[in-house]
Amino acid sequence: MSRLYLVRHGETTSNVLQRLDTALPGATLTDFGARQAVRYALEHPEPGAPVLISSQASRAQQTAELIGSVWSVQNQVRDGLFEIQVGDLEDHTSVESHQVFSKTVRTWFEGQTSARMPGGESLDDLYARYLPVIDEIADEHLAAPDGPDVHVVSHGAAIRLIAARLVNMPAEFALKHHLKNTGSIVLERTADGWTCRRWGLELPPFHTSDPAELARDPMG
Repeated sequence: MSRLYLVRHGETTSNVLQRLDTALPGATLTDFGARQAVRYALEHPEPGAPVLISSQASRAQQTAELIGSVWSVQNQVRDGLFEIQVGDLEDHTSVESHQVFSKTVRTWFEGQTSARMPGGESLDDLYARYLPVIDEIADEHLAAPDGPDVHVVSHGAAIRLIAARLVNMPAEFALKHHLKNTGSIVLERTADGWTCRRWGLELPPFHTSDPAELARDPMG
């Protein structure tokens, strides 16, 4: 059965500086981030012609284009797959700003999906623009049992929030398990809905009692 890979982009200068970077077009990849993208392609050899899609952000497009150069596949840019917009916190690096970001995300996982980042988006906003694109991608490419795998290069916080919604992942697990640059969440769509086959390095069954990962980058 074909699978949907939700892939976080490669490292950027904003990641290194722990800067909240969500507005388009955003930061570009570091040299290390470019190497991460190439390594992702080499570590995920795909038979046939996989589908490669990215958000509009520069870092996602660059990551996908580098992956595509290894696979000889053209990247498709789709609207709506960009990072959750942090509004007034944009470009901030302070501990206080990170705390506001993290507190808002936790509020969402607790069910208050209409709460907003200061001057930015709510989780409901993210769902409204992101989930229809995933549905379109699934209908186009994952409906047939022998269809190609689909790799969507997007953004850490958005990927975790969307994947948790699709597979009803317990909030504590999603909060604790960040995605490193070019880390991915692997999903399958069946007649009964979406199933998570891998979350970063974790395989099912997923345990909410795992210790929280130490994540320097809040977007992961």
